[in-house]
Order: sequence, then C-alpha cells, then structure tokens
Amino acid sequence: MTASIIDGKAFAANLKEQIARKVSILKENHNLTPGLAVVLVGEDPASQVYVRNKNKSTKAAGMNSYEYLMDDDVSESELIAKVTELNGDPSVHGILVQLPLPKHINEAAVIETISPEKDVDGFHVINSGLLATGGKGMVPCTPLGCIMMLKDKLGSLSGLDAVVVGRSNIVGKPMAQLLLNESCTVTIAHSRTKNLGEVVGRSDIVVAAVGVPELVKGSWIKPGATVIDVGINRIEKDDGKTKLVGDVEFIPASERAGAITPVPGGVGPMTIAVLLQNTVTAACRQLAIDEPE
Repeated sequence: MTASIIDGKAFAANLKEQIARKVSILKENHNLTPGLAVVLVGEDPASQVYVRNKNKSTKAAGMNSYEYLMDDDVSESELIAKVTELNGDPSVHGILVQLPLPKHINEAAVIETISPEKDVDGFHVINSGLLATGGKGMVPCTPLGCIMMLKDKLGSLSGLDAVVVGRSNIVGKPMAQLLLNESCTVTIAHSRTKNLGEVVGRSDIVVAAVGVPELVKGSWIKPGATVIDVGINRIEKDDGKTKLVGDVEFIPASERAGAITPVPGGVGPMTIAVLLQNTVTAACRQLAIDEPE
C-alpha cells in the first residue's frame, strides 16, 4: 500500500481563496473589513519571517493587517498595555502575540489579557474551556487545520479510533478535544506512554505532535490509517547538512498508511490560513453578523 499525500499547501491555498471571497462579501454587504493585529517582541529571525508571512497573507485576503514591533527589553506591563489598547480598538478583530516571549515576561499573563473574542490563536483559558465543554469559542489554528484536512479526506470521523501523540496546550490537548467533538474514540499518548507502538497500531487516525524527530515508527501504523504529522524538526544528515523531518518516519509510514501529510508541505501551510479564517469568524461574531458560506 502506498499512501495518498495530503497536500496541505494546496488545501491552504484553496482555504485562502474562500477567505478572500468571504472578506469581499463582508465589505460589500456590511462595510466590514476584518483586521488582524500581530505583536512581535524582539528580533528572533524565525518569528520575523513568520510575522512577515502573516502580514502578506492577511493583506492578500483583503483584510487589514496591523503590526506592532516591540524591543526585547520591553516590560511586561508595557506589553500588556499594548494588548489592552488593541482590545479596545474596533478596527482590530483578531489579536496575536507572537510566541515565544522573552523570559522576563509571563506568557500566560499576556495571553489572558487578550480579549477572548479577539483571541484568534485560541489560547485564552476561556476559549480552552469553551472547546472542552462544547461551547463556541476560538479554536487553536493548527489543530483546527488538522481536523479540516481529516474531514476533507475521510468525511465523517464518527466512531473512528484516534490517537494524539503529544499533550501540549497548543496542539495535543485541543486536537484531542476536536476529535472527541467529531465522535472519535480518542487516546492521548506521549513520549512516556508505555507500549506506544501498540497504541498507535490500533488507531485509524494518528496525529503526531510530540516534537521528537521520527518518534512514531512506520511499522507501527495500522494499514490504511490516516496520519497527520504536525512535527517540524531539523536534523543533521550524514554529510553534515540539515533537513526537516516530522514526528513520523515518513517513508515506511507512507507504505502502510492510507493517507499521510508530508513534512514540509503538510500541516505547516494550514496554520496561517486558519489564522485568517479565525479572524473572519471573530469579526463576524463581534458584530453579530452571519459568516458568509
């Protein structure tokens, strides 16, 4: 068996086209232009690239993009004051504070300052609670992108056995909750799970988000299973050069799986696309407008 490749890049491009169409409708029918504010602290090169890509994608969708660059030594109180200011700005419908933050700043305190209605990253404790209890809150981008791709590939997920390898607040836990909401039977595993191969081997859906290069072995994959690899790890090759790999052994896994996401080009491109979707959703909810189909 050779797995079909779940092309996250193509999926994300299609989603962005849908978002641009929704934004056009909102502008024409409601004079509403969704706005996303991104706050970046410091000069981390990877974060800078990511923020530039967000800005470019936001503008390409016809939305307003606001960037706020703050020095590495900005105080926690100054950062919280900026977030509070954005909470009160009616032109800003989504707020994202780029993580990680410098060590002298309490990330949790900053996240909890963001208005839950504008928390397009879905990290606020109120949004986490709403997801856990079946309420209507903002959902973290990466897990939401994963569930979109799974439903597109498989249709109904009801009754399927799923394992999430990873237990972070950003991916693992919300991913498990989304799968539960789709009526899957869900196991949360991690790097310390005993007999991890057996747990993975009985699962119809495998979501790997543990941050350990190729932890999930290809031989563990149940024949025909769908594999979503969230991991992005840079490892050194024998020739001294580096390459990106996921949390799953891709080649042997692809020989057993029914469908699999590659790394790169799988889950990664979906994150920004879903961020834009969350901003449109947030804008519509704040103004009590039905989101365009």
